[in-house]
Amino acid sequence: MTRLRTIALAGSAAAVALLVLAAPAFAHVTVSAPGATRGGSDQEITFRVPVEKNVNTVGVKVALPTNTPIASVEVQAMPGWTHTEKTTKLATPIKTDDGEITEAVTEIDWTAQPGQGLKPGEFGAFTIIAGLLPDAPTVTFKAIQTYADGTSTAWIETAAPGSAEPEHPAPVLTLAAADSTGAPANTATATAIAQPAASKASKASNTGPVVLSIVALVLAAAALGLAVVSRARGRQS
Repeated sequence: MTRLRTIALAGSAAAVALLVLAAPAFAHVTVSAPGATRGGSDQEITFRVPVEKNVNTVGVKVALPTNTPIASVEVQAMPGWTHTEKTTKLATPIKTDDGEITEAVTEIDWTAQPGQGLKPGEFGAFTIIAGLLPDAPTVTFKAIQTYADGTSTAWIETAAPGSAEPEHPAPVLTLAAADSTGAPANTATATAIAQPAASKASKASNTGPVVLSIVALVLAAAALGLAVVSRARGRQS
């Protein structure tokens, strides 16, 4: 009876440990624009918003930067959602072939219609078209995700160079350098660097099962060792 109890306790401990380690890692709000280049035009930019809580997401607010403004923005219609835009007068106008642009869209608010929204386990793809991207290596957006229970998550944190990723990072879009013709220097490279968050998620998903397998083997070995020791003690008694 003592040996069976020892084996059962060891097995329970192993199962609990595996369940804790196997808890899903929540995804972040990310931004992607495959092939986007510095100063490029008519570029689709998509914000992917996963539902992290066990409650519907009913609002998404994205702030567009004023230090690296986007000259013009068109918002793709999304079934079940409405959107509004806010514009701001720029401290430094954007110079274009057609003249200076003194105002730019600096915020887009998506709101789910009654009975609509993103359910737990779903994600939404909110897309805009940038008429003219800034001539900058990166563009940082800040997002606020609102839930049906009135709570919200602010995806606004930025990490210092070389430091670990914050808990709620702001979506960052990396823009590839354009060649003399205005096209990406390397389309494949541009697509890859435009989606750094997705690459990290892929690596994490590949690493997770390996780690869990190793932990399972270690815990199984520990349980077996406890069983052997218990059996040896039983024989001696």
